Amino acid sequence: MSLLRRWFDPLRSSWFYQKPTRQVVLSTEQGLSIHLRLDDVYSYLAVQQLPELEEILSDEIKPLKVIISSRTAEPPNHMSKMEWQNYCLNDAKILSKQHRFSFHETPEQPPLEAIAQAETILRNTPLRGQDFLYLLEDVFHMLWQKQYGKLRTLHAMASRHHQAQNFPERIFNDSEVLVSYFEFGERKYHAVDDLLRLTRRLKQQKLLTGNPIFLINHIEWREHLISDAEELNEIQALDPELDLYIALEDPISWLLLAYIKEELANFYNIQLNVYPLSYHRRDLFDWGLATRLSKRTEVKFTPFCRPTQQATYEMAKLFYSVPEEQRVEAMYSILQAVWTKGKDLSFKPHFDQIQHDLEISELTQADISAKLKENDILCEMKSQPDFPVLELRIDGQSYVFNSLYRVWMIESIFSNVLEDQYKSENDDSKDEEREM
Repeated sequence: MSLLRRWFDPLRSSWFYQKPTRQVVLSTEQGLSIHLRLDDVYSYLAVQQLPELEEILSDEIKPLKVIISSRTAEPPNHMSKMEWQNYCLNDAKILSKQHRFSFHETPEQPPLEAIAQAETILRNTPLRGQDFLYLLEDVFHMLWQKQYGKLRTLHAMASRHHQAQNFPERIFNDSEVLVSYFEFGERKYHAVDDLLRLTRRLKQQKLLTGNPIFLINHIEWREHLISDAEELNEIQALDPELDLYIALEDPISWLLLAYIKEELANFYNIQLNVYPLSYHRRDLFDWGLATRLSKRTEVKFTPFCRPTQQATYEMAKLFYSVPEEQRVEAMYSILQAVWTKGKDLSFKPHFDQIQHDLEISELTQADISAKLKENDILCEMKSQPDFPVLELRIDGQSYVFNSLYRVWMIESIFSNVLEDQYKSENDDSKDEEREM
């Protein structure tokens, strides 16, 4: 690692962390817009929130601008189009259950003919404002609830009685849109995952006329979903197990591991397993996003020294040099040294210090590159679009998800497992009563 990076990164990161993470005011000149695709399932979830959002927007940023694209971007993380499509449908189904969105039990991508009909309806309608947003929601319902007969009828009426409209708050284009997102003050906000962050920003700038009530089952950081002692004991007795696949140069890996270890693992009796991955260039990250996430998760994050490819190799060598039962603790210490003490593990004095702290008398002779590649293959088999990748096993079931945005799923899954058990017990009791 260059001397400039080794010495400058810790200074720069400390300075960056201490400065305000939010500008006092973002520009309202361009208003608030949402980018959608008719064949994007996240857009379907997003439009279900738009009429309520429009209702509480201040006049300064009204009307909400709706931009509908006909073109998708390439799937992330080298996923095939089919893998990405299946992932999105499954993820959206989970989000809909958690936050009570309307959703089909067996969702599928709408056919091209239906998408073309939906676009014609939306292009031709003279409705504006909230009336248009309600129509937009209805059209998405027709597309994603397989109500193609209703869609054909509405399309026939729109084609015969109306012509294409030209309203400034309604735009159709072919810009690449992977998933739906809001745009405000030249910043992008994921339409579902960042909705609360967006509304906090709007409220801070006094651009809302009422209290935003969205994602009502959102689980805040360090607030447990399960606190009842009896329910907690039942989850602990199921011995849940959680695998983490982490890129060592990715700060989100540190934030996620630290949060789970400090807040969830002991509380729920989760057995953690860590699988380090080979270098994926995740050291080129958004400093502002990582800083904001660290403050929301209350995980220390600075001063840091971003690991290079060589540094990640040395980190993995230390990890595999400790006994297996001590590796989670070792990884926690290694990442803590890198992301909160500014250590460069490709720098021998720093490496030797961590080796001494971990009480490693002899380094492993194993092929570290081969072990990392093996973990890469296991991770790729999970077909996830982002890192870190998590696999939770409990009560004979396995659940795979990814990123810091989905850590809430751990507690949500626990809650669902308890609910299913209670239903099963009640059904058994009713069967016994009928037999008697």
